[in-house]
Amino acid sequence: MTSQVSSPAEQADGAVVGEQRKPASEKDVRRLDRVIIRFAGDSGDGMQLTGDRFTSETASFGNDLSTLPNFPAEIRAPAGTLPGVSSFQLHFADHDILTPGDAPNVLVAMNPAALKANIADVPRGAEIIVNTDEFTKRAMAKVGYATSPLEDGALDGYSVHPVPLTTLTVEALKEFDLSRKEAERSKNMFALGLLSWMYHRPTEGTEKFLATKFAKKPEIAAANIAAFRAGWNFGETTEDFAVSYEIAPATQAFPTGTYRNISGNLALSYGLIAASRQADLPLFLGSYPITPASDILHELSRHKNFGVRTFQAEDEIAGIGAALGAAFGGSLAVTTTSGPGVALKSETIGLAVSLELPLLVIDIQRGGPSTGLPTKTEQADLLQAMYGRNGEAPVPIIAPRTPADCFDAALEAARIALTYRTPVLLLSDGYLANGSEPWRIPEIDELPDLRVQFAQGPNHTLDDGSKVFWPYKRDPRTLARPWAIPGTPGLEHRIGGIEKQDGTGNISYDPANHDFMVRTRQAKIDGIDVPDMEVDDLTGNADTLVLGWGSTYGPITAAVRRLRAAGENIAQAHLRHLNPFPRNLGTVLKRYEKVVVPEMNLGQLATLVRAKYLVDAQSYNQVNGMPFKAEQLATALKEAIDG
Repeated sequence: MTSQVSSPAEQADGAVVGEQRKPASEKDVRRLDRVIIRFAGDSGDGMQLTGDRFTSETASFGNDLSTLPNFPAEIRAPAGTLPGVSSFQLHFADHDILTPGDAPNVLVAMNPAALKANIADVPRGAEIIVNTDEFTKRAMAKVGYATSPLEDGALDGYSVHPVPLTTLTVEALKEFDLSRKEAERSKNMFALGLLSWMYHRPTEGTEKFLATKFAKKPEIAAANIAAFRAGWNFGETTEDFAVSYEIAPATQAFPTGTYRNISGNLALSYGLIAASRQADLPLFLGSYPITPASDILHELSRHKNFGVRTFQAEDEIAGIGAALGAAFGGSLAVTTTSGPGVALKSETIGLAVSLELPLLVIDIQRGGPSTGLPTKTEQADLLQAMYGRNGEAPVPIIAPRTPADCFDAALEAARIALTYRTPVLLLSDGYLANGSEPWRIPEIDELPDLRVQFAQGPNHTLDDGSKVFWPYKRDPRTLARPWAIPGTPGLEHRIGGIEKQDGTGNISYDPANHDFMVRTRQAKIDGIDVPDMEVDDLTGNADTLVLGWGSTYGPITAAVRRLRAAGENIAQAHLRHLNPFPRNLGTVLKRYEKVVVPEMNLGQLATLVRAKYLVDAQSYNQVNGMPFKAEQLATALKEAIDG
């Protein structure tokens, strides 16, 4: 969903995009600057869909937002159990925000399991909307409730709204020719309608979405729309909800432009398409489905009109093999995966290093090792990306910092791959992939020119004066070898994994040549042009620097803001390029007495920084499958400052 965001002066009247239902009653309306809502229920309760729709309407309204979907790895986890709970958290505000929020102000719990799994995160005084129909003795016993938490005082201190969501939904849909089970499935739409009333969300987009989604089942579409409207009307008429809330558009947070809500995987997909258009090359994706990367395959398969070709291979090795073949043939070649797939692709990545062909390897990191936590997030593939191949096989590594930044990271990965003729590893993660935020759609003239020049003819003159094509004769600036399309007359050359002779590309077992080629490939990566790292140091004399990479950007920045608001002097820097590092990184690190590196692993960037720059970088680590919380990081950083 897109919306036009005008300048703050133009938006002084708080105009919104799309039709919006207005509460007709005289109920109290309170203004808030931000709110955090968490929808929670069984995997089959539609919490992700509910959260997605609330997010889309919030984006169209003009709020800044950040989301955190959280769901089990099982396709259909056991109903009513703690492992089967699925949740969706949304933080939206009238100002710039960076994270999905530490703790929900509102919890919508569709059953006892959802309540028990999430109540520890809910602060006292928060609102809890509970589907009382599901609090049966059997359901409560399944999750360890000996007595009903709705009656035994366990929820004292919270603002509890007991709502028989299932009963109300079935009653609202009695005119439809649906079984009770079919009618009950719409209770998530009833809850969405209620929350849309509470927070004055636009409704037209959701109704259009439902009509389109269930176009082939008009009865189901009409039932879901009716349930959605019934939830809205319930909020409007019931005495239990005496207050609704307004969160104004974030007029100061966004530059003028056209915006849409976007997830990290969708932004990556669009970035890859944009890169192929800017390079004037066909885009080829060779991939094998794996959580949480599969969405990129799904999305790119929809865009054949942009010259995109997608190949769902039989396994990870075949996927990257096809992609490398496409690179040899002149395509912008991509393979997508997660950590386990990178392990399987490692030999072919090494082959791409030897062949010196452009190839994008996108790793959407998840919890490991092995199958690990397929639907949870982690940053534990950095050392794998850096060293996870046999021999000296250096590969550039870049990492996006936010869901929207995945678009720009894809363009940057393509620039490096095409300019330097090398595979590039892009490290996103499950938090970025599934999370979403507003994204300003760029103008075409803002995108980089990525066009490349293929080899056209001979490039070397022999001693006897004859002209030949040398496939490993290098550009003196980039050390990139020429990219020769197979079938071009006169440019026939040998490829393969056995070491090549410098220049000629002939097979060579000469020790001196191997030493030269290894060092040359490393020098090519070391010489990649990357921007200097920017440092956010308000005073210029902070003693402590927080250094991050990837998706820790939001929590780190939020924590730094909290500390500065409390009077602390602290600096922050964030790495996009992890190999090679920015040239000024060593100089920056030596300016600070303390360097703290928060990571969702056991200290991988800290290990690299300590080894390369000999600085006493302190690690702050978390590997529980969830992103950092801002308050948690602020506390840890304060201890580092005071320590």
